[in-house]
Amino acid sequence: MEYFQEWEDTETTTTRTKTVKKTSSTTTTTTMTTPAKLYGKDLSVYDDVDVDTLLDKLTPEEINILAKEVDPDDSFLPPSQRTSYDCDKKPTGPLNRRQLIEHINREALETPDRPEAVAYVAGVIRGKKWNPPPPPQNQIDADEKIQIDLGDEYEHALTNASQEEIIDLAAILGFHSMMNQDQYHASLLNKGQPVGLGWDGITKASKPKIFPMDPPNSTDVDDSIRRVQNDDPKYIDLNWNNIKNISDEKFNNLFEGLEQNTHLETLSLSNTGLTDRGAEKLAQALENNNHLRVVNVESNNITPLGVVRLIKSLLKQKSVEEFRATNQRTQILGNKIEMEITQLIEKNPTILRLGLHLEYNDARHRIATHLQRNIDTKRQKIKAKYQIHLAAKGKAKIIRTE
Repeated sequence: MEYFQEWEDTETTTTRTKTVKKTSSTTTTTTMTTPAKLYGKDLSVYDDVDVDTLLDKLTPEEINILAKEVDPDDSFLPPSQRTSYDCDKKPTGPLNRRQLIEHINREALETPDRPEAVAYVAGVIRGKKWNPPPPPQNQIDADEKIQIDLGDEYEHALTNASQEEIIDLAAILGFHSMMNQDQYHASLLNKGQPVGLGWDGITKASKPKIFPMDPPNSTDVDDSIRRVQNDDPKYIDLNWNNIKNISDEKFNNLFEGLEQNTHLETLSLSNTGLTDRGAEKLAQALENNNHLRVVNVESNNITPLGVVRLIKSLLKQKSVEEFRATNQRTQILGNKIEMEITQLIEKNPTILRLGLHLEYNDARHRIATHLQRNIDTKRQKIKAKYQIHLAAKGKAKIIRTE
């Protein structure tokens, strides 16, 4: 049973509502709410107020006073309208930037400097010289050089050591940063050093290896669109990576055929110039396709809102296990977009891998935790299916034996 009691506070003249809930047990829950007020009225009363009508009733003097009290944080407004400074002087003519700069420079040169209280004399200190306080004793002790006596045996061994032996010693002591890659591997393999790469050449870098360029993508765009539209059962992997100058019409034909396709599992559209317009068509296709497992749209021109739209479309069928969309036109997504992506990923029980650069640790940690949970759940399902298969197989053997 609920009892409602109202009273008026004599100090703040605010009406409060007190709700007392009684149950059959001895526990009593009390909830008190205080509505926010402005000039003695609830804020909801001002929702229907027409601001333009109120401004029309103000005089020009009152509008100027109101403008001085408000400082809008809008970069699209000129600085003269964003500050409270008001210049009543009329302009003397059109703005001439060159003459203005010449006038400023002339005024700076003609204006005399302020006289100094004490004349400057080279080599003479004016005023009190600041002396830094002495460092603490523990810092002085730490800065003192400690002379280490290695003994005659170690001194003789290091003096007569060869460059290969010194390199091996540096590797044993963990001074790997003092050696280049060739010296490090030579010390591990106990090989001699090439000419010019001894201990005296530790600052020399290894020459980079030249690898051949990747061959161009030879996928036939028109043929792949036709096979997707015809739902070819043998066509399970579509790769358009690094194919340039794909028209919007071909993207639309591909995504329209993808809505009815039941065999394609991998869709790779990396570095194809895909924009938000194509991403919207792709999102509609993902909402109708429940057979895709991998979607890759990396290195394109998709905005953060387009990435959010694609991730949101994965919640419709919940079949995609891997989604990659890093290296877009906008490198930084922002806190609001990352939190929205995090909430969408946490609602997806099937996604296992997400290729996306996140700046904030909270978003990275929450997404990594959820992906690990999805991986563990899938592993348990696979294990359960395997055990059921073994049990069914063993039961079949028993039936055959009987």
